[in-house]
Amino acid sequence: MMIYVDADAFPNTLKEILLRAVFKRGITTHFIANKKIPLQDSPLLSMIIVAQGADEADHYIVEHAECSDLVITADIPLADRLVSKGVLALDPRGTIYDESNIKSLLAMRNLMQELRDAGEITGGPSAIGEKQKRAFADALNALLQKILIK
Repeated sequence: MMIYVDADAFPNTLKEILLRAVFKRGITTHFIANKKIPLQDSPLLSMIIVAQGADEADHYIVEHAECSDLVITADIPLADRLVSKGVLALDPRGTIYDESNIKSLLAMRNLMQELRDAGEITGGPSAIGEKQKRAFADALNALLQKILIK
């Protein structure tokens, strides 16, 4: 079992929560991005830098993640590709992407993108607060227990 982190947009405020879980359980974790992200030195952590360009990190993650792995991403189209492949995916705000919700989340994301493109909506999601940190930590721990029990 490995964890892949779509690191280009992974909030720094959640890194400590993730690393605590990784170190406690001894899980190899790969941070995937198109630029270097500072990580502490550990044999459990690796920084994988992909080529510049749209979706390069996504392509890498989909190619390498397996059914026994967990991917952390806020990218709903990426999560859709992973769920279709049978890979567990978790949003940094604590939503577990699965077959029961991914298509509706993708449809909502596409609608919001159309509204932003039309100028009807500006801005993005709010900052990560304490409620979202707790939701992420709870969902992460639940998924890790589920995966490690298999």
